[in-house]
Amino acid sequence: MGKRKFSGLEITLIVLFCLVAIIACVLIGLLASGQSGVKNTEFSPECPNILIAERIDCIPDQVATKSTCTLRGCCWSPESNTSVPWCFFSSNHGYKVDGSIRSTQAGFETTLTRLPSPSFFGNDINIVLLTGEYQTPNRFRFKITDPKTHRFEVPHEHVRSFTGSAASNLNYKVDVKQNPFGIVVTRVSNGRVLFDTTIGPLQYADQFLQLSIKLPSSNIYGVGEHVHKQYRHDVNWKTWPMFSRDIGPSGAMHNLYGVQTFFLCLEDSTGASFGVFLMNSNAMEFVVQPAPAVTYRAIGGILDFYMFLGNTPEQVVQEYLKLVGLPALPSYWSLGFQLSRWNYGSLDEVKRVVERNRAIGLPYDAQITDIDYMEEKKDFTYDKVKFRDLPNFAAYMHDYGQKYIIILDPAISTQNLVDGSPYGSYIRGENKKVWVNESDGVTALLGEVWPGETVFPDFTNPDCTSWWVEECKLFYNVVPYDGIWIDMNEVSSFIKGSKNGCAQNDLNYPPFTPSILDKLMFSKTLCMDAVQKWGKHYDVHSLYGYSMAISTQKVIEALFPGKRSFLISRSTFVGSGKHTGHWLGDNAATWDHLKWAIPGMLDFNLFGIPYIGADICGFFDNTTEELCRRWMQVGAFYPFSRNHNCEGFIPQDPAVFGPDSVLVKTSKYYLNIRYTLLPYLYTLFYKAHTQGDTVVRPVLHEFYSDEVTWSVDRQFLWGPGLLISPVLDPGVDAIQAYIPDAVWYEYDTGAKISVRKQWTNMYLPADKLGLHLRGGYIYPTQQPANTTVASRKNPMGLIIALDDNNTASGDLFWDDGESTGTVESKAYVYYEFTVSNNVLQMNAINSNFADPNNLKFEEIKILGALQEITAVTVSQNNVVENALLNITYYPLEKVAHITGLQLELGKSYTVKWTQKLSVNERFNCYPSPNPTQERCEQLGCVWEQVTSNSDIPPCYYISDNAYSVDKVEYTSSGLAANLILNSTKTRANENFTTPISTLRLEVKYHLNYMLQFKIYDYQNARYEVPVPLNLPSSPMSTAKERLYEVSVQKKPFGIQVWRKSTGTTIWDSQLPTFTFSDMFIQISTRLASQYLYGFGETEHTMFRRNMSWHTWGMFTRDQPPTYKLNSYGYQPFYMALEEDGNAHGVLLLNSNAMDVTFQPTPALTYRTTGGILDFYMVLGPTPELVVQEYTALIGRPVMPPYWSLGFQLCRYGYKNDSEIAQLVEGMKAAGIPYDVQYVDIDHMERQLDFTISTSFAGLPALINRIKEEGMRFIIILDPAISGNETNYLTFSRGVQDDVFIKWPNTNDIIYSEVLTIVGCFQSCICFVFLLLLQIYGAHAAFPDFFRNSTVGWWKREILEFYNNPTNPSRGVKFDGLWIDMNEPTAFLNGAIDGCRNDFLNMLPYIPHLGYRSDGLTVKTPCMEGQQYLPDGTPVRHYDVHSLYGWSQTKPTLDGLQSATKERGIVITRSTYPSSGRWAGHWLGDNTADWDQLAKSVIGMMEFSLFGIPYTGADICGFFKDSEYQLCLRWMQLGAFYPYSRNHNVKGTRRQDPVSWNSTFEEVSRNVLNIRYTLLPYLYTLMYDAHAHGSTVIRPILHEFVEDRTTWEIYEQFLWGPALLISPVMQQNAVTVNAYLPNARWYDYYTDEEIGFRGQFKLLPAPLEHINLHIRGGYILAWQRPANTTSYSRKNPMGLTVALNDALFAEGQLYWDDGVRIDAYEDGVYLLISFTANLNVLNIRVLHHGYTDPNNLMFTEIKVLGVPTSVKQVTISQNGKQNGAEQTVALSHTMDYNDAKKLLTITRLQLELGKDYTVQWS
Repeated sequence: MGKRKFSGLEITLIVLFCLVAIIACVLIGLLASGQSGVKNTEFSPECPNILIAERIDCIPDQVATKSTCTLRGCCWSPESNTSVPWCFFSSNHGYKVDGSIRSTQAGFETTLTRLPSPSFFGNDINIVLLTGEYQTPNRFRFKITDPKTHRFEVPHEHVRSFTGSAASNLNYKVDVKQNPFGIVVTRVSNGRVLFDTTIGPLQYADQFLQLSIKLPSSNIYGVGEHVHKQYRHDVNWKTWPMFSRDIGPSGAMHNLYGVQTFFLCLEDSTGASFGVFLMNSNAMEFVVQPAPAVTYRAIGGILDFYMFLGNTPEQVVQEYLKLVGLPALPSYWSLGFQLSRWNYGSLDEVKRVVERNRAIGLPYDAQITDIDYMEEKKDFTYDKVKFRDLPNFAAYMHDYGQKYIIILDPAISTQNLVDGSPYGSYIRGENKKVWVNESDGVTALLGEVWPGETVFPDFTNPDCTSWWVEECKLFYNVVPYDGIWIDMNEVSSFIKGSKNGCAQNDLNYPPFTPSILDKLMFSKTLCMDAVQKWGKHYDVHSLYGYSMAISTQKVIEALFPGKRSFLISRSTFVGSGKHTGHWLGDNAATWDHLKWAIPGMLDFNLFGIPYIGADICGFFDNTTEELCRRWMQVGAFYPFSRNHNCEGFIPQDPAVFGPDSVLVKTSKYYLNIRYTLLPYLYTLFYKAHTQGDTVVRPVLHEFYSDEVTWSVDRQFLWGPGLLISPVLDPGVDAIQAYIPDAVWYEYDTGAKISVRKQWTNMYLPADKLGLHLRGGYIYPTQQPANTTVASRKNPMGLIIALDDNNTASGDLFWDDGESTGTVESKAYVYYEFTVSNNVLQMNAINSNFADPNNLKFEEIKILGALQEITAVTVSQNNVVENALLNITYYPLEKVAHITGLQLELGKSYTVKWTQKLSVNERFNCYPSPNPTQERCEQLGCVWEQVTSNSDIPPCYYISDNAYSVDKVEYTSSGLAANLILNSTKTRANENFTTPISTLRLEVKYHLNYMLQFKIYDYQNARYEVPVPLNLPSSPMSTAKERLYEVSVQKKPFGIQVWRKSTGTTIWDSQLPTFTFSDMFIQISTRLASQYLYGFGETEHTMFRRNMSWHTWGMFTRDQPPTYKLNSYGYQPFYMALEEDGNAHGVLLLNSNAMDVTFQPTPALTYRTTGGILDFYMVLGPTPELVVQEYTALIGRPVMPPYWSLGFQLCRYGYKNDSEIAQLVEGMKAAGIPYDVQYVDIDHMERQLDFTISTSFAGLPALINRIKEEGMRFIIILDPAISGNETNYLTFSRGVQDDVFIKWPNTNDIIYSEVLTIVGCFQSCICFVFLLLLQIYGAHAAFPDFFRNSTVGWWKREILEFYNNPTNPSRGVKFDGLWIDMNEPTAFLNGAIDGCRNDFLNMLPYIPHLGYRSDGLTVKTPCMEGQQYLPDGTPVRHYDVHSLYGWSQTKPTLDGLQSATKERGIVITRSTYPSSGRWAGHWLGDNTADWDQLAKSVIGMMEFSLFGIPYTGADICGFFKDSEYQLCLRWMQLGAFYPYSRNHNVKGTRRQDPVSWNSTFEEVSRNVLNIRYTLLPYLYTLMYDAHAHGSTVIRPILHEFVEDRTTWEIYEQFLWGPALLISPVMQQNAVTVNAYLPNARWYDYYTDEEIGFRGQFKLLPAPLEHINLHIRGGYILAWQRPANTTSYSRKNPMGLTVALNDALFAEGQLYWDDGVRIDAYEDGVYLLISFTANLNVLNIRVLHHGYTDPNNLMFTEIKVLGVPTSVKQVTISQNGKQNGAEQTVALSHTMDYNDAKKLLTITRLQLELGKDYTVQWS
């Protein structure tokens, strides 16, 4: 059908009709508004130069245009920032005061008349009444009403008409501005304007009310309910709508469930604050802008403002809540943890959840069911199929001490029940007419919610409340429950308005709609013209949840008379907290929602609803383990602590993650802390209930003077004292946390943290949350349990956290935890606790409750107890009670724990304690010899001898050190601070020990695992150690990745370093000992444990240092190993274990004479006599990593030549070269592997370096001959050069090159004396020795090896001796150099004619050195000797003495390598950190005694820590005649020294292997053959040390640090990770009690698994046997042995594959030519990896830079621990085409020994340097 066409007349009529209609509409609109539709020609806006930040928006309802702006009579000024109003009010809008301001009983009133201006939304009210009331000194109210027409006012139960008189002594002053009208409120105390409405005009129309307020600061908090991403408002033009709405939290600025119109403004850092509250329930919006100013716009009611003044933010909240209603006191049980979810599916599933969370021991008080328990989601019903046993569920919960909570929604279904019967609740409500009605006031409004078609109870109707109470009772009689959760009460409907739609009127479609969600008033709720008892829904919509909560509280009163029960509501209004708690709604499982919950909780504490929390782990979406774990941690500190989620998503109750999961463990840990602190939390709720305190408290409320806290919202407090710092981001284990300005203690340890008033990088691994107790507070506690029913029966306690003044206070409220009216009837116990002067007063202010559990305070923890508590007395009414108390003091944490108390709850007590410095806390104030009381007290210290232990210092510090820090300068890479000296605290007056006042601290975070802290004199340069370290040019660490945190303790000064991952403090130097003077520098630190290793060189009796008051000196000296005497080297490095097995290392880069004291605190004190303090700390965290990191700092160890790993022989006392030749032949004849022969100084002419005596004229030829046979030769060099010889060219050339140490400021060489013939060392008595010196002593000069000229001279002398240019046949072709006596040693003290500076040689403080009374010059030159660094800087020998051997070492290696053109080896006696870069070391002139065996192992392990792995002891002993058994056992042990040399002194018997008997030869041969077999493995370990810093001789604890038994073991050791050596150390022993750590171990000799682990075992050890075990999991490369490495390196190779429990093993082989200089650095080497897994061995070349000329092959593979029989072995080689494996046909053979579980594959030909796969099946 075609379309009809209109005629021309018809078209004309239609057009005319439309025009008329348009004109009619316009006229109607004009008449309705009462205003002209065109711009009022009489009105002209006055637009002065208004600041942009102060513009008040004139077009809030639409996009601003100039035409609209002109129409409204406003000012137009566009800006680039679209957030800024372009159209804003002129100064002649608003109202004016009409007539006088009239006084009233309560304040004043006046009439306001509207200024002529265009109307915005019509129905302007031209005359309004302003009423002002001075209600209290801190509360002012003003309201603006229509005097002619009654308007809706909120019928609030507390905020009502004021009937009192005006208050006096007002803290505020109110001014009413006349024209235009405005109210200005000023703080009287300082004249500051707080509240100024003149910034914008009053707007007062029927449906549009607006008032703007200029504020004194931008610190604005509050107004809700919204998602505030930050607690402090962003004032950059934000508009927040308020109108209760069912919408979940999101990142948008939506109006959420409730309406809270209160905000708080912090004025400044004095804490002065005020609050503003608008009592209005209509839809509105709240605008913040940068003036700063706020604007309220409401669409109904009146403007009814309250203003509250306070001196602090907390006072403002208290004032507000006194008006609107103080919060309810919750039941104690409701503070327990709760579980819930929507749609468990059945009661059986609910019980499964309950049971599994009970089973894991989770503290857990209440179970909640959501609407899925109902029949078709109808209130007051239950699903009789899925929840058929629900009537018994509450009893089931009660049997375990738990509670059951149900949900109720307001919407009531109109439909019948499932069985067709009427729905009684609906029928009864219908009969009583209790529903919200349509606009006619009669017809029930129909909506739609979960059960389908619904009606909505009108809780503003008392009849509805009665019906609601009755329905809850009826349901309770069927299904008992303990508490009620009310939801969906915004009120929510799933359809818009009504099933009948909403009428087109100004209520449903007002002229101005605030910026609410959907911009539609009845979206997801009821029509606005619906009728309730309190008025139109338009006015009371946002009161729905409030009225429902009041009605539900009536239910609780009826169901649980006299009990508090439980009530939580989704929708809230002002004052709701009196009746209900709240949760933050239907959040999501996202990290943002986790973050935003904290500002949400802080907001609701402002609003007076402290019982608040968020759905833990998130409601919507699937949570993750990490998110849920972090949420459970922080959720344990939500006042309302509930884990709840939505249907359709994975379960997230803790137990579902597994009973052993980190989530469960951390959840239980923090919930147990919650339950421990419930008495504290409950007391906070009491204070909220009685005086309006916040519970979850913003940090700024306590620390408002610190501006940083004003924006802290990722942390929060419980009350004033508990700081919670959660992890709120994924994938992090550290957060930036702010530590406010107070004393804080770690909750976990009780230790005080040093950080204060600063941001800190807080390390919080997966299971940790930041939790700190504030000093100055006392926290009541109770032992936790899995329910509050159980925990309330447990003993109570107190945690006393002392402040800076050693005071604290706190309180406790305690009642029965559930009854109502206990506060009013005073049926409770209330304590006030105070501590000062070591006295705790427990004052029971009120004691009208007798707890049925007869509770007692049974323990008290005191945090910050600086001294040990030695006695405690308890008194009541001044009568001391007898009590058997236990006092435990933790000195590291400064925590005292008093147990055994029996202080009855409700009674007052006085607890006093006596503190005394524990002897273990004493720090020696007089470390010099012969302390006396007089000398001690002169230093301001305390004298008290301990007769039972003379090692405990009788003179000790009692006061703090004299230094403090005022300001710390922080950067991303460290910190710095100047130290301030308090001259009144200095403890010495002599110049040399007067503390220096110009000190500076620098801390550098060089690497994530390494930091440096340095203290030096910034005004006067001091000596610093000239040893180069490998430091990055600029720090390369990041805050996130650093393993450590550092803080500076300010007064007294100290440095604290702690491990982020555990919080363990590993350095804490805030101790009284710190002082820094010219010649005495002292610093102490507490240690993380008693387990400290290192420091040297001194003979130690065990590997770990003895912490029982032992002091060890460090100063290089020719001192044979002797207990407590400082020996050859100086190693100021230690490695320490922490209690959890983590390890760290510390180097003090100082070379002056020093001592270190270990004490059982545990603590360590350094005392040095010069230089600076320059510490370097590496964080491991494993012992092996510590060494690797340390050697990365000081330099990796030298790579020794392969031949140097062979056995070596030496003797001081060979008569001539013939004797050596005979020895060589004897060793060859015996077939004993042997690579290196030495000569000691007896080869020299008169012991002169670079000379050959006539007795050794054949030495050059001998050397050449034995080298031709594959051996090597090493000679000795001493540094002292004789100056009184004839034609001694070495000396004369040295003089010419100016190489010798001289007297300062002269050209005179310092001469000391050495012997030029052999004296009778050990047997001479002193006078004979001195006589020999006078007759035979050489005038010895000492080369200064720092000088460039000396380095050149020394190198030339080495080359000259090697090459002998004048007679090349006489050149001595040594392969290595042994440098001895380089401490440096002299045979008299000082110089020939004495020293010239007594002050340096006998300094004010002599460290604990050998022969202490003789000063520093014992057996060494004078300290004043002048030396010069390479750059020409002069230094005193006093400072660099202990660097002498270090300075000689590199020039020696350089000279050696220049001569030999090979790698060579240098062995040095004196060492310093980094000596290992160029040399090995032997442990000096030991003695042939049994105790030296174990001490040699200790020494080697120590030098492994020091980065000198090529080390060993003189096998069989240097001094004394060795004896057969001792030497044989020593040969066995020495075969496993990296540096394996048998050496002794002249005058004693020969002790080389061929000097005893054939049995000795056989044992030596056998054990050395094992060594030589394993040399490829040992060489690879040396490569690992050289390339990566690993240890070679490895303490067992390095591999098994988790086993504390290994921390004490030093008579066994490992080669690398895989070979365990258990030697015999005792005379006549034929067994060894060996410890086999927890691993699979194989006997080296039998290849069998030994079958035990993790225990000591007595192993047979006959004289010919040393126990060796291979560790499962490792592969050892080996080679057939020979008599020298020259020959063994040509032999076939093999592999020993030792499978572990998982049938896995791995290993490596490093191979080069064995002699090339820098073979590794130049890449001229092979590196091969071996990996065995199950039945496959892969051989892979990782680096192919060397091809061995001997065409080496692996010919044998042994696989240990093969569990099942092997039938076949296949070999494949990685082919060159596409990397494919190609099977290799080899004639190998295999044998499987079932008894031994050993597979042996022989006759292999696997070429070294190629990839292979070996598979057995």
